[in-house]
Amino acid sequence: MAVKSSRAVAAAMTMASILLLGASSAWSFSLAPHRALSRPKLTTAGSPSSSTTTTTTTTPHRRRSSSSLTKSNAVAAAVADDDDDEDDNRDPPLFEPLLEGILRDYRMRLPLYRSDVTDGLNVQCLAATLFLFFACLAPAVGFGALFGSATNGAIGTVEMVSSTAACGVIYALTAAQPMTIIGSTGPVLAFVATLVKLAEKMNLPFLPLYTWTGIWTSAILLVSSVTSASHSVKYLTRFTDEIFSTLISFIFVVEAVQNIARSFTNPASSFAKGLLTLVVAATTYFAANTLRGLRNTVYFNKRIRKNLSNFGPTLGVVAGALVANWAELSQGAAAALPALVIPPTFATTSGRPWLVPLFDLPVWARWGAFLPAIMATVLLFLDQNITVRLVNNPQYKMVKGRRRNSMLDGMHADMLVISVLTFLSSLVGLPWLVAATVRSISHVRALSVFDSTTGRLKRTIEQRMTGLSIHGLIGACVLFDAPRAVLTRIPKPVLMGLFLFLGTSSLPGNEMWERIKGLFKDSKRASEERWSAVPRRTTTLFTAIQIACLGAMVYVKESPIGVLFPVVIALLAPLRFALEKTGVVKKEYMDILDED
Repeated sequence: MAVKSSRAVAAAMTMASILLLGASSAWSFSLAPHRALSRPKLTTAGSPSSSTTTTTTTTPHRRRSSSSLTKSNAVAAAVADDDDDEDDNRDPPLFEPLLEGILRDYRMRLPLYRSDVTDGLNVQCLAATLFLFFACLAPAVGFGALFGSATNGAIGTVEMVSSTAACGVIYALTAAQPMTIIGSTGPVLAFVATLVKLAEKMNLPFLPLYTWTGIWTSAILLVSSVTSASHSVKYLTRFTDEIFSTLISFIFVVEAVQNIARSFTNPASSFAKGLLTLVVAATTYFAANTLRGLRNTVYFNKRIRKNLSNFGPTLGVVAGALVANWAELSQGAAAALPALVIPPTFATTSGRPWLVPLFDLPVWARWGAFLPAIMATVLLFLDQNITVRLVNNPQYKMVKGRRRNSMLDGMHADMLVISVLTFLSSLVGLPWLVAATVRSISHVRALSVFDSTTGRLKRTIEQRMTGLSIHGLIGACVLFDAPRAVLTRIPKPVLMGLFLFLGTSSLPGNEMWERIKGLFKDSKRASEERWSAVPRRTTTLFTAIQIACLGAMVYVKESPIGVLFPVVIALLAPLRFALEKTGVVKKEYMDILDED
């Protein structure tokens, strides 16, 4: 009976997630009906229209420094032009001479460092900081609790929040693409859990094994960065990007729905408290979603619409917290909801010394740690580069530290930073962090500047101050009592509503999601889509294959072989080319559906 009940709850949660995704998409579309149609059209290098696109779109965009671009963006374009040559669109080599990619990344970015600071001193960056502060702190606390359970307290919430703060600050200061936000991810947690089981099976101390695995991993990542091995992601296309991005969004939505559902199924919780949890989460979500979409409505004046839109997620958190606290004040302790748990002191979870005794591991095991490090390297390498590739998408119109039409610039220097952070984190037993997809995309979109009349994206505010401020505030929550006391008044359902917002707000612009919705649309009304020239049967087949790949990734991630999750990601690229070579999807149609 319990099994049937749990299956029913799981099925209900999955169905609720799907319905919520659809409802959110429809809600966003009703608030901003023209945004989906204003997405800039991209063309692949070498396609018949690529030369035309470069002439009519890219070049004027770089010259409009007095209108749509800030002065710093015009300087960025000039710096990038200095590194451009007539073959800047050529297929990059898989490897380059040592340090060439890293030096190029910093040569293009360092002259803009001052503007990376000054461009971050404005109201929109303040709004993005407050929003992403909660969006980064909540997963850090949540993952910290999960790490504590998986590692028997060896790595817990204190370590996770500390790693998020320290590594986030260092990354914001030193990365070549500071718009990326780093954090822990589900696949990394699955890998660490597998490493714990390996240590128990071989009767080895976990933390020293973890440290040596991290040392080897950082060494391999270092080699990949100095040889420009990140160029290998050129084999990844929109096909892979869309599946990976949809997966991460789905994980956020499911996590939120599961937590809300537990408030109803938990025997220690009453139905009334479960209902209050749902109301608080829904208040946070719909307030954030409604205010974020206010930019493209006719209500209020331009300045009010802009500010309410920028501060929408933060105001959503405030609205949810007010509802929860009002219920507690009016109904007493019976209506009190569980609050965010912040470590009370700055000390390791288990009371161990911060520095891991790495020489407690036998010599043979130190060398043997190279084997699990290979899998960890694949995981961190793909997570990092796929996310940076998504952030570098030309649709966001970022120009700092970038050559024309390049989505690879910045990856080599950023991989060097990740390598160093992995090494340092391993020495003190902190979790490994890597570019977090949903948080990074949310960061970019929170800093997007739209035209007030057409709703089209004009530019993105590229700077370092938001990333620095976000993680600095998280560090303050660990070190000081005052911010910790404020955060412990925020109920967990508020953060679940924020999770829902993070997951669903990343879907607009994801063409896989748009095609999934298109499966249920009247074919006669689909002529406005970019892929409308492709036969509907081919579009349906292509989308069904992506859905199957998404399902396979979810299955592997949740199974005992979750450590193989990065292998599944790596197999998506050859699968895409196999679809074209075998004629399952004709080349002319694949060029449209998988256009980068």
